[in-house]
Amino acid sequence: MVSKAPVQSSRLDQLWPTVSAEMERSKLNGISVAVFDDYRIVDLHTQGVKSIDTGAAIDERTAFSTASISKVTTALLCLMLARDGVIDLDVPISGYLKSWKLPKSDKPGAAEVTWRQLLTHTAGTSQHGFADFYEGDAVPSLIDSLEGRLPRYDKPIEFLFAPGTNWKYSGGGYVILQLALEDHLGKSLEDLVRERIFAPLGMIDTTMVQPGSEGFLGNAALVHDKDGAVIRTGLPITPQISASGMWSTPTDMAKFMIAFQRALDGREDGVITPSLAREMTDIISLRYVGGMGTPFFRGMGFGNTDWFRHDGSNTGVNVEMLASMKGGYGVVIMGNGDDPNTNPVFATLRRGIIDKMGWRHRQPLDKQPLEPALRDTLVGSYKGLLYNMGFDYRIEQVDGELWIASEFFQHFLGIDRSRMHHLGNDVFAVEDFPNRLRFERSADGTVANVHIFRAGDDSAPVVRSIGELRPGE
Repeated sequence: MVSKAPVQSSRLDQLWPTVSAEMERSKLNGISVAVFDDYRIVDLHTQGVKSIDTGAAIDERTAFSTASISKVTTALLCLMLARDGVIDLDVPISGYLKSWKLPKSDKPGAAEVTWRQLLTHTAGTSQHGFADFYEGDAVPSLIDSLEGRLPRYDKPIEFLFAPGTNWKYSGGGYVILQLALEDHLGKSLEDLVRERIFAPLGMIDTTMVQPGSEGFLGNAALVHDKDGAVIRTGLPITPQISASGMWSTPTDMAKFMIAFQRALDGREDGVITPSLAREMTDIISLRYVGGMGTPFFRGMGFGNTDWFRHDGSNTGVNVEMLASMKGGYGVVIMGNGDDPNTNPVFATLRRGIIDKMGWRHRQPLDKQPLEPALRDTLVGSYKGLLYNMGFDYRIEQVDGELWIASEFFQHFLGIDRSRMHHLGNDVFAVEDFPNRLRFERSADGTVANVHIFRAGDDSAPVVRSIGELRPGE
């Protein structure tokens, strides 16, 4: 069953049959999508069912577990409280913890780990994520989670490196943040975000209240396994709500992201001020996942766009939100299936929406003549050229132009390769990568290093040797 809002964009009408076919191939039971442009929602689309068992159709107010997108809400609350003088993000968080103490560690600075380090995944804390629970289970407390009294994760949170010296995604760090907030303020995180964020932004179908508790939403999509079957009750309970316990709809999360975009445009008309928006999206380092904010990811450039984004993936559900740094456009996608079900559908949606909305051409790229010698030198295979995440890349020449081919583009966009544009002075833009590549040549004309930098951003470039990227050549 398909439903649409009155604000629908006819540009996307031809996309939905393609999405339906991909959903059937991938055994994905349901999706919900919000598309926004020029700072307003222009299309809402739902398809499929909340539960394969009941056949109840997804509608625009059906909420999904948003998994790790919860971290963005937690981070915003922390920044708002810091702005108001309630907490200080750059002092040790230990001073705010009353019911639990940080674990002892031989890592320098662990005892002085700060709120900001935990928010940016630079604290060195362990535990990427946590298991879900269901009605009838013995649901652990936050302190159980921190001390490793869990069925699947039986190790206490620990420090893996000295805070501030590296980056590692850590749900465990966000649990420490949740406990510090609740200890210091004497209120639940559910109440704090409802009062400070959800209600003021008009996010009427968003909550951090968990299934089975008073106040949970009555219209929710159930989680399904890779075979398309409902997992247990279908309603996972996540006690670590700061890290992965929020439920929401694409409509509400589009409102959330548009509020950031309006603030980035300098508008002082909402809960999210320009200074808060900049603090959340400013790049802390290009060395981490192509560009990391607090805690938005700034490393994806799908469709020639500098996005701030976050995704979420729990067992049986996947969600993603992409918003442009300029221009007020983007998309929120939610699907009630596991990775093998949602990945191909989300790739089809990303590519189709970007293409049909014309976003790839919003910010034209210059193109300068390319010296044949440099072109020929760059052609070949590379290890981790754009993202050091295990992907292989190959620069190819097609009709005198350079393209980068990689399974990365296939995974995220369903395309084999992305075009390179020579901007002059040995600098290249890649249509689906937000950073620029400057190839540094030695005196003899051979390429020695590649400098990865973000145009218009003062983050330190990442410099990698061609020997590292092209071993054996």
